[in-house]
Amino acid sequence: MQLTEATLQSGGDILALTTAAGERLRFHAVWLRDNAQEDWARDPGNGQKLTTLADLPKDCRLSDATLEGKSVTVTFAADDRKARFDGDWLAAHAYDRPQPREAGRLPEGAKAWDNALSDDLPSSDLAALQDRGEALRSWLAALRRYGVAKVTGLRKEPGALFDVVDLFGHVRETNYGRHFEVRTEVNPVNLAYTGLGLQAHTDNPYRDPQPTVQVLCCLENSAEGGDSMVVDGFAAARRLQQEDPRGFDLLSQHCARFSYTGSAGVALHARRPLIELSPDGVLQAVRFNARSAAPFTDVPFDRMADYYAAYRRFAAIIDDEAMQVRFKLAPGEGFVVDNTRVLHARKGYSGSGTRWLQGCYADKDGILSTLAALEGAAA
Repeated sequence: MQLTEATLQSGGDILALTTAAGERLRFHAVWLRDNAQEDWARDPGNGQKLTTLADLPKDCRLSDATLEGKSVTVTFAADDRKARFDGDWLAAHAYDRPQPREAGRLPEGAKAWDNALSDDLPSSDLAALQDRGEALRSWLAALRRYGVAKVTGLRKEPGALFDVVDLFGHVRETNYGRHFEVRTEVNPVNLAYTGLGLQAHTDNPYRDPQPTVQVLCCLENSAEGGDSMVVDGFAAARRLQQEDPRGFDLLSQHCARFSYTGSAGVALHARRPLIELSPDGVLQAVRFNARSAAPFTDVPFDRMADYYAAYRRFAAIIDDEAMQVRFKLAPGEGFVVDNTRVLHARKGYSGSGTRWLQGCYADKDGILSTLAALEGAAA
């Protein structure tokens, strides 16, 4: 980005820039000092800051600003240190712009979806992904955009799901172990292995922090029915906001509670809203798991009835088939979901046969980090 003018304002407290396109951008001297890229400010190898906030001059001002084509070099008055900033970098990190704050906005790069995604559910073959090239970049980008993606061509044997996690990160071990079995048999000897359907839900809302990624891979699926199903929790939350704005506010402004004490020596409890927003209104997470809900005690008495009405409406939206993408996994297939956003479920089934999936957890920062590295290499 070409810069055409650089001036100091407020006695050197502010740097004002004008671009060739006529855009004006302002930066505070203290912000520039804190973000200096020079070797005196950052380690040249890893890019981490060498200074602390205590090292910032108490009266941080600029004494000079000089344009050099697409960059500007500033001089700090306190010690005459210089720092050069690329115009494109400054434009990408500019904060002298309108800051949207409306509640319910999607995170950057995310796209809401409903059952229309059934025809375009992202999917890729494991062998292509393991080349760690364009196929993996595209698949991870789809995970970031939609919060769900399928993978095919897996080994049809226990542990194959770890090949998926190895594409972007590491297994998040829990009290369920490094992985868990989702093994259901028709006419079982134990009710734990039934063909009953499961309502769409996010996993482990009783953990703090909650696992942010879940991987499920199929080893056997000879039973009739038992389709997998996913729902975009962000789309459901935005639909609730449209249909019942006050209900959306209630679910996002008051905490729910979740707990799990189903295993010896385990007592997990968490307190988080069903719809979580950042301070500037961006959707951060959806938590929905009626089986793990604990008594709600953080909603004022005079709002509890309305809170439950909103909770029920949110559940009805999630259960609406118009919101659901359904598919049946074959042995050697699996899928990955963003567990802070996408709810997953299993439809009921009956008849002869078995259904055996293995699941594990991982962390979303691995997906985003791997994707950013691949995008940076391709730039």
